[in-house]
Amino acid sequence: MDKKHIHFELYGEQQEVAIIRLTRGSKRNALNDGLILALRGLFEKMPASVRAAVIDGEGEHFCAGLDLSELQERDASQGVFHSRMWHAALEHVQYGPVPVIAALHGAVVGGGLELASACHIRVADDTTFYALPEGSRGIFVGGGGAVRIPRLIGTARMTDMMLTGRVFNAQDGERIGLAQYLVPAGTAFDKACELAVRIAGNAPMTNYALTHVLPRIADQPADQGFMTEAMMAAIAQSAPAAKERVRAFLEGRADKVRIA
Repeated sequence: MDKKHIHFELYGEQQEVAIIRLTRGSKRNALNDGLILALRGLFEKMPASVRAAVIDGEGEHFCAGLDLSELQERDASQGVFHSRMWHAALEHVQYGPVPVIAALHGAVVGGGLELASACHIRVADDTTFYALPEGSRGIFVGGGGAVRIPRLIGTARMTDMMLTGRVFNAQDGERIGLAQYLVPAGTAFDKACELAVRIAGNAPMTNYALTHVLPRIADQPADQGFMTEAMMAAIAQSAPAAKERVRAFLEGRADKVRIA
């Protein structure tokens, strides 16, 4: 586990936000197995106070992908097991204990895009660019990108990126769905922290439903999805935190929906 290249701290008045920063800035935060296992370990042992997390990258880039200098020759069975290890680690990001916001800047390439796609919200600044160069290097994505990235941008766009080496800039990336927010250069981390604090204030069961149940509903046939939705709605509204929030709204103690 590569803890020396990952930084963890708690943020917020109640230490409700976990800040997780890749700190291989000299390598453009390229991912190796140690970093991937460290990420898994952090999400497996998240402090009880944490209600949301932010993943950031040190220096000029979020993550430039797989560290090819550490690429090993593997036979087919070894390759499958290695890919499945990455899958298990990034499952802990997507289906871990809390919603995760990625603060994107500079390169979001290859495995870096796979990591970003496992997060629930992506905030990109104007320096961000996206690419999947595996196609030109004779390899294929192996960290879950073949599943997660088409769900963001569609199979045709991902195919184009891998066949042609197409690079999307920050503006086009936000337009096609690689990020939900686009902010000025140097402000992605601040915006991600702002969102994380807001999300941490939600009822925990609602956050759980949105990060664990909604994606699964999207994969179900409609009749099954409706039933899953009904059960999740009943569970969420029965939680004490939800009852108090509805009561606060009815009594005029909660903010009304407004355009920011």
